[in-house]
Amino acid sequence: MTISFSMSEEQRKLQHDARIFAETVLAPVIAAADAEPDPLKGFQMTKPAYIEAYRAGIAMCMLPKAYGGGGVSCVDLVIAAEELCVIDPGFACTVLCNGLGLMPIAWYGSNEQKEKFLTAATSDPSGEYLGGWTASEPPGNPSGTANFDIQLPRPAGVGLTAIRDGDAYVVNGRKYWPSSAGWDERGVNAGTLIVRTDSEKGGTEGLSALILERDTPGVTYRHLDKIGHRLASNAEIVFDNARIPIENLLPGAAGNGDLVINRNFAWSGPVAAIAAVGMARAAYEMTLDWAKNNTAGGLKPIIGFQNVGYVLGDVASKIEMARSFSWRAADYLDKHDQHAELVGAMNKIQVTELMFDCVFKCMQIFGVNSLETKNGFGKILRESAVLPIYDGGNMGMQRRRVHGIIADPLFNPRAIMEDEYVQFGKHHESIGTLAS
Repeated sequence: MTISFSMSEEQRKLQHDARIFAETVLAPVIAAADAEPDPLKGFQMTKPAYIEAYRAGIAMCMLPKAYGGGGVSCVDLVIAAEELCVIDPGFACTVLCNGLGLMPIAWYGSNEQKEKFLTAATSDPSGEYLGGWTASEPPGNPSGTANFDIQLPRPAGVGLTAIRDGDAYVVNGRKYWPSSAGWDERGVNAGTLIVRTDSEKGGTEGLSALILERDTPGVTYRHLDKIGHRLASNAEIVFDNARIPIENLLPGAAGNGDLVINRNFAWSGPVAAIAAVGMARAAYEMTLDWAKNNTAGGLKPIIGFQNVGYVLGDVASKIEMARSFSWRAADYLDKHDQHAELVGAMNKIQVTELMFDCVFKCMQIFGVNSLETKNGFGKILRESAVLPIYDGGNMGMQRRRVHGIIADPLFNPRAIMEDEYVQFGKHHESIGTLAS
């Protein structure tokens, strides 16, 4: 039996179509939108491109076909995502957050919830529909959500409370960084909200997931200003006695909000990794062209010098390694019911950090000229810096998940090599969340 890395004709077409969209529709709007001082206005400037992505089937490509989505495999998603990310990973993050916000409904929702929310997401005539993922919370003491699965009750861990009151949950507290402000700071159309439904229990038992809808009374949004991923929406969200109907509770996520977080950030791991590949690829291709056409005051282009050739050869090799690992992690997701809590985390950690180093290596070859705004390295560096620290930061949630699994006495260290399903459970959580 052979192991093939060849794309099918359908995948080649997907890659080609995504590249054409990225280069002809997305690229023309990015420079001005990224330079816009008002972060909300900059995000809004990408809306026409998003509508075209929606109508082309890109924006909701990951949702199940049964509800009108593209039903693409995780491998296909990664192939297409790389082409968008070469141009702008912030815009690609907007698309990814449709999956982060809506795939939990596909995984943990009732048939009625899937029919209502997923079908609406894939059949919006305006093409503006956004899904949102609302989990992270503001920093503080105690606060923040890196240790969301700590076994201690509130106020440790997630602080947003949802208390049952008749036919609704009354929600109070704050979220910080979620992709949920929408085009106009009134919220996305619908998405997944992680809440604490039991304040007496810790993060492995007391968390659940609700579907948060646009214009829910008692919820206010403030779009955040960021140095990277400026064209993705992130927000501070305040809940003041907001009432969310009890039928918006995801039944499979009741008391399992912790597992939703871990599964979601593992599912998005290869997408974050391929975003890093895209950024490194953009830096490498630009630097290779520079090296072949710049003498730096010598007689011949600097590509002829060993240190330049060796460094760029190493960068090219690492990009290929990273892409292969991203494809492998996505393939693992496809084979194991979109569960890859171990390999998804490993992939995100190693690739995003390796590719950041590749971007800087390219800047060293480009020299001081890489600092000039017109050459584009400033944006590439800013975007690359985001990838290791978002989506459950590498030093926050991602490495802890790997740690929890490999510390299990029953863990098989050859599991990934043998394509074995590595099940992630509550007993793998909370490792290292309590300072000794």
